[in-house]
Amino acid sequence: MAHVLNNVLPVFLLLALGKILMRSGLAGEVFFKTSDKLVYFIFFPALLFWKIGSAGPGLELPQGLILAVLTTIFLTWLASLAYIRLARVTPFQAGSFSQVSYRFNTYIGMAVVLGAFGEDGVARFGIIISLAIPFINLLVVSTLVWYSQTDYTLTQRIKVLIRELAINPLILACLAGIAYARLAPPLPIFVNKTLALLSAITLPMALLSIGASLALERLKGRMRLSLVSCVLKLVFMPLAGYALLRLWEVEPLSLAVAMVFFTLPTATSAYILSSQMNSDADLAGAAIVLSTLLSFVTLSLSLAWFA
Repeated sequence: MAHVLNNVLPVFLLLALGKILMRSGLAGEVFFKTSDKLVYFIFFPALLFWKIGSAGPGLELPQGLILAVLTTIFLTWLASLAYIRLARVTPFQAGSFSQVSYRFNTYIGMAVVLGAFGEDGVARFGIIISLAIPFINLLVVSTLVWYSQTDYTLTQRIKVLIRELAINPLILACLAGIAYARLAPPLPIFVNKTLALLSAITLPMALLSIGASLALERLKGRMRLSLVSCVLKLVFMPLAGYALLRLWEVEPLSLAVAMVFFTLPTATSAYILSSQMNSDADLAGAAIVLSTLLSFVTLSLSLAWFA
């Protein structure tokens, strides 16, 4: 219970504060759009590079952890495609439904992991997301293009995928952090302190912005598919992930961090990508709201059992 009170509740209180700020008019849509850009392109990449890069040459890439995470994502993706076929989900909704079933909210994950597991946990979380993000983007973009009602040529599909991977600042920051930790000397003191100051505002700004974007009215008329996506994301994924983590005998700290990863809500960026690629953005928005609310339960259970 202490882990839930100390590490999950503060995150959701900041989400609630973000909604209050939006509703009260103290911070409006323009403020949060600007905040999103700063967090995505500057603050969060700086945080990731700092935390991973500071780990030093002893930073490990546990093979069992990596295999378990990537295999779980792949299985959940297959499950989403199976449901699309069995339930005859329309092509317009299929891409959005699939991606919200296995994408994850990096900001909430980092906030929970940092509070519950400290620096060692953050380094492992960085390793997970540095590999999960490009793999997930590969699945997401491929699925959105496949079900898109726009006629993409093979060359256009490849270009879209390469662009999404090559310009993702979170992927670049994680890979740069891993390379620096393994190959370079410790960060100079002034660089370390600069990154520490820059990173201090990252998670509060990100959480406030996520909270401000949540709107329950998005669920109207979209509850069934949103709920199924949450079952895949918050029930199927953790169960499959736990089985694979145990199969590959992943050590306790990596297992605990991975279980937090598996029980995170879906990514808010799913709404933007659905809009850009002619899929059902409103369904993505509804799934984001519902999974964020339900993830309080799954994250709490994850920390209660594994922290």
